[in-house]
Amino acid sequence: MINNSVKLKRNNHFTPFNESIAADSLPQKLNSPFGNELSPICLLAVEKLQHYLLNQNDWTHNFGLDATQTGTIIGKMFGVLVVKTEQNELGYLAAFSGKLAGRNQHLKFAPPVFDTLQEDSFLTEGMIQLLEINRDIKLLESRNAIGDKPTIETLKKLRKSNSIALQDKLFDQYHFLNKALESKSLRAIFKDYANQKPPSAAGECAAPKLFQHAFQHNMTPIAIAEFWWGLSPKSEHWQHKKFYPACQEKCAPILDYMLG
Repeated sequence: MINNSVKLKRNNHFTPFNESIAADSLPQKLNSPFGNELSPICLLAVEKLQHYLLNQNDWTHNFGLDATQTGTIIGKMFGVLVVKTEQNELGYLAAFSGKLAGRNQHLKFAPPVFDTLQEDSFLTEGMIQLLEINRDIKLLESRNAIGDKPTIETLKKLRKSNSIALQDKLFDQYHFLNKALESKSLRAIFKDYANQKPPSAAGECAAPKLFQHAFQHNMTPIAIAEFWWGLSPKSEHWQHKKFYPACQEKCAPILDYMLG
């Protein structure tokens, strides 16, 4: 039996199981993030996370499940990764895709690989510059003067080049660990995988966050699952509490490197 009754100094993002778990009941190997195999221990972790989502008071987010809430409805993909720590303690990590309640970081969840919401970051400065260029373009276009056309075209080219440079610099902040604790940048991962650039928001999904945090803290991954929580105003594909595999477009190259 794996006994979790002893209180150990632990990672704040790690949630131990309160139960004693029989070691022979655990999966023999990690299930594929792209498959539909779900082990009992993983379902137990999902149950605990969903109980937390229903009862927590740490933050406020409108999933569309409470008719009294106002504001934009934003359903969210969550993931759990059952892990074993260096101290042989069994528990799970949790993560969400993108942002939750307008933030990238919450105590219950594995942090982002790179926090795009850092104050005074290059990203904030770059976005301000793009907004200023947009403002200048709109001002010139509103005057509808023939003589402004060359300046408008120059500004549009500048906007495009600045946007590409900012996106590339952002991607270069994301470095992922594999099982051997070797690090590789996001752009290098996608280049080696299919000789292409990463799509927007690559690296922000739940699964890469989970494995990154596990490897950073020498935790052994045992089982993974991802599920949708809330309503989705944009697509009927996402259904509340339904399980989904990791996405191919953004996650396949990253997870292939991390787990390969």
